[in-house]
Amino acid sequence: MFNKIEPRRENMRKDDDHIALFIDCDNISHRAIEGIIDELSKYGVVNIRQAYGNWTKDNLKNWEAKLLEFAIKPIQQFDYSKQKNATDILMTIDAMDLLHTKKIDAFAFATSDSDFTPVVMRVQQEGIKVFGFGEKKTPQAFMVACSQFIFTEKLMSSKEIIKEKKKITTDFRKDKWLLKLLSNAHNQTMDEFGWSNLSDMGAYINNNSSFSPVNYGFKKLSSLLRAIESYDIYMDEESKQMSVREKSYRA
Repeated sequence: MFNKIEPRRENMRKDDDHIALFIDCDNISHRAIEGIIDELSKYGVVNIRQAYGNWTKDNLKNWEAKLLEFAIKPIQQFDYSKQKNATDILMTIDAMDLLHTKKIDAFAFATSDSDFTPVVMRVQQEGIKVFGFGEKKTPQAFMVACSQFIFTEKLMSSKEIIKEKKKITTDFRKDKWLLKLLSNAHNQTMDEFGWSNLSDMGAYINNNSSFSPVNYGFKKLSSLLRAIESYDIYMDEESKQMSVREKSYRA
């Protein structure tokens, strides 16, 4: 159920997992969709793909080719007033309908709009995981409500990730929230010799935050821990389990 080596990636994955993806095209760039689909494919089959917007608007024209390329169903919603579009309400209604009528193993919301926070919390109440994707400007309330949240800027281009890698490497070591999260996970799961099983550490992080190593430029938690250089990492060749211990540990 929970892969010992790649906790975040394999925690939910089943070959027959059904994932429903809802895209708020007014708040997500069309350039991010390929990365979103690739990321969700690690956990199951994204067999429901729906994109919402007023397709009569010129600002959504760039989405048309992406809808065809990734077999995404466009949902038309006209604006009932100039001050507020009705996309949010329709997405919410459709998500709730699916929650009660279909067997969905995970939901995914691609939006930078905090209005979807109550929807995410409602889905989570049913014990269903929720993946969130949005820009860095996304309000904190929506990000923390998700089981896992990933910045779309990190998914737009592999070249962009490589370009930012050096900057990321120096910056995340100053991230107090990240360092505290990792330290707490390690302290809560370590044995009498100071070693934590990486899968246990990953599970603790999953249960306590919307963290994803992707936001720091890494695909796996183990890669992030290596880059921080504050942990010793040991791989048991027989069991293929990975263990982690702080380099500063003293028995």
